[in-house]
Amino acid sequence: MGHLVRGVVAVVVFVVVSWVVLCQGDEDTDGISAVYIVTLKQPLVAHYDVSLDSNGKTPFNLNRLHRPKRNNSRSDGHSGSYLSRFHDSLLRRTLRGENYLKLYSYHYLINGFAVLITPGQVGKLSQRREVANVVLDFSVRTATTHTPAFLGLPQGAWVQEGGPEFAGEGIVIGFIDTGIDPTHPSFSDDNSEHTFPVPNHFSGICEVTSDFPSGSCNRKLIGAQHFAASAITRGIFNASQDYASPFDGDGHGTHTASIAAGNYGIPVIVAGHHFGNASGMAPRSHISVYKALYKSFGGFAADVVAAIDQAAQDGVDIISLSITPNRRPPGIATFFNPIDMALLSAVKAGIFVVQAAGNTGPSPKSIASFSPWIFTVGAAAHDRIYSNSLVLGNNITIPGVGLAPGTKDKILPMVSAIHALNDEETNVNDIPVGECQDSSILNQDMVEGNLLICSYSIRFVLGLSTIKQTLETAKNLSAAGVVFYMDPFVIGFQLNPIPMKLPGVIIPSPNDSKVLLQYYNSSLERDEASKKILKFGAVASISGGIKANYSNSAPKVMYYSARGPDPQDAFLADADILKPNLIAPGNFIWAAWSSVGTDSVEFQGENFAMMSGTSMAAPHVAGLAALVKQKFPAFRPSAIGSALSTTASLYNVQGGPIMAQHTYTNPDSSQSPATPFDMGSGLVNATAALDPGLILDSNFDDFLSFLCGINGSAPVVFNYTGQRCGMSNINAADLNLPSVTIARLNQSRTVQRTVTNIAGDESYFVGWSAPYGVSVSVSPTRFLIESGQKQVLNISFNATMNSTLTSFGRIGLFGNKGHVANIPLSVIVKISSISTQS
Repeated sequence: MGHLVRGVVAVVVFVVVSWVVLCQGDEDTDGISAVYIVTLKQPLVAHYDVSLDSNGKTPFNLNRLHRPKRNNSRSDGHSGSYLSRFHDSLLRRTLRGENYLKLYSYHYLINGFAVLITPGQVGKLSQRREVANVVLDFSVRTATTHTPAFLGLPQGAWVQEGGPEFAGEGIVIGFIDTGIDPTHPSFSDDNSEHTFPVPNHFSGICEVTSDFPSGSCNRKLIGAQHFAASAITRGIFNASQDYASPFDGDGHGTHTASIAAGNYGIPVIVAGHHFGNASGMAPRSHISVYKALYKSFGGFAADVVAAIDQAAQDGVDIISLSITPNRRPPGIATFFNPIDMALLSAVKAGIFVVQAAGNTGPSPKSIASFSPWIFTVGAAAHDRIYSNSLVLGNNITIPGVGLAPGTKDKILPMVSAIHALNDEETNVNDIPVGECQDSSILNQDMVEGNLLICSYSIRFVLGLSTIKQTLETAKNLSAAGVVFYMDPFVIGFQLNPIPMKLPGVIIPSPNDSKVLLQYYNSSLERDEASKKILKFGAVASISGGIKANYSNSAPKVMYYSARGPDPQDAFLADADILKPNLIAPGNFIWAAWSSVGTDSVEFQGENFAMMSGTSMAAPHVAGLAALVKQKFPAFRPSAIGSALSTTASLYNVQGGPIMAQHTYTNPDSSQSPATPFDMGSGLVNATAALDPGLILDSNFDDFLSFLCGINGSAPVVFNYTGQRCGMSNINAADLNLPSVTIARLNQSRTVQRTVTNIAGDESYFVGWSAPYGVSVSVSPTRFLIESGQKQVLNISFNATMNSTLTSFGRIGLFGNKGHVANIPLSVIVKISSISTQS
């Protein structure tokens, strides 16, 4: 989901996403055309060869994956493929003589198309025997210098892969986001001493436009396309802001791509200060960009599905999605929406899909990425912090934030903007006056060489005033530095470090701001008669916030990170699926920024930006998954997810439990030990994931059986996949996932998990802690498993007391050669009578 900060994070009102997304198309009116996604009953091209046989018919009985050869046309309905022609023919036959506009043909992951039609035309299409579903298009939104070290890559995972110059080699990560700035050094291919070939399995293209000229792609950035037909059809595409090309006019896509796969050792210089060298998690991997989200409006499912379809056809190994729906998608169940079903087909094609959990936490069931075939990532803090402070003349030290230099121990006078006006008639109660946005109204003689005190009001949160403009004012007036105090009306906001060239500090606490103002006002010397200020007696020094320290308690689940379990579904009730799958660093992340990125005005014109959100956490895992895929090229997506999950860390850097924040306001004061619904399996541990010992694997047929177990789903499953539901349907708790979630335990329940040994022969001991109100037994409790062999574990739950609250436990598999696999348990007991057994 969208990255969370633009210098300040809203935590009471939902200013937690990158864009305010226009939801045109989410509602329909009789007679008014809208974009619909139409899926057909014929099987998918991703699963069947569409070559015509000698009789001119399509042999849809071929049961193998097929990747059509690319031609020079875009996959937008004009590629000349069989399905594209069939889609055109169906529309012509159904809507004879009527106006409509086909936007895309989807012919690799789902068989269907996006079309602009009226409600009356929707009815005609829905009645066709070839048509499976007609869904109204819906809107979507977007959801490091130190994190490689925090995650132990330099001494761990990178060493196993041969060093950072080889980490991720041969793996292609596809980013569906706001595009990329190809000029950024994080994506250059000329800083490698080794050959850097484009993988043979990749067949994508590099779209060339005036904004994205020839030569933009290279051996690092190997593919780039943009998808905006749905937005253009709605008349909301702004070419001057959004760029009709893969170029990133926002910054978000450039940021996420560099987190996962940015080059190693790129200097991070912001506001003239050096903040270290940045690297992606898999610095040797390749990047292919599929731009489907835009600065001015966000994005739409029709464009996102087209991007996913193209990425899979191109042959990417991993898809990174820092986006989520704006609302619950329509359909028989949450899972049956075009995006998730396209991603299910991508998983069948062997693509590991990572998605941001969403920035809608900390409420339970706030998760925005829910399907079991998608790997969902929540956001955690890491241990690096930038702290700044203001030391007053009365020896009181006030903590603050700001990526700014200090005053070098100089003690300087302080002058408030409202006391330094040129015109005495100016209304000092006018909010903008105190925000220091206009140097022309302030007296330079009074400000020069002093610390200028300015108000940080709600206008900064709304983007009406900016730190950048305040700094420009201070520069114009020759101020020695800037001190911001928090307006008392701004409550429930968490400030983030903001780059400043001048010495500066922002005091985030209203109470601390009162301390500053009391000291300042009490130090003023006034004429008793006129009350005119004769002397500014308050003095202070700024300690400076350029140098990082690593004392932050970490990891901890950030308050905005969406929480599980899977949200309730009108058709499925609780889905018995643990979400998120795990957490990764997502707070205060340094990464590349687009040269014209305007989403954060404070970083405008910079090459790097510090952002927060689950959008930043997801690409960490996408990059780390590339390392796993590099070592285990035959792993299915579920096996990669299992390796990441069962090896995740359960403890913070101090050795205590990982904590989770639970409130927007003063989040550190409301922490408690994180549960699996907060953090999934724990914090990603890349080094351990490269040697998991045991894995729990699932395949497409398992997910199909799960979908078939949803009441009334059989026709929808057939429509999307071309496969009929059999009798061996299962529910979510029976999926071979590296977790067990049971939302309604009635008396007792037994589930199975099958582990596969990918290491050498090893003996395992099984231990567990039972959820409260439940007794647990696992058999066998000991087993010897040979390399490549499987072992079935029977996990039995028996209720011992009734409870409406979820309780948590854990199963640990401990090998005698050091391998450990953790399986989190989550159970709610809902029964009418309780057995007396314990």
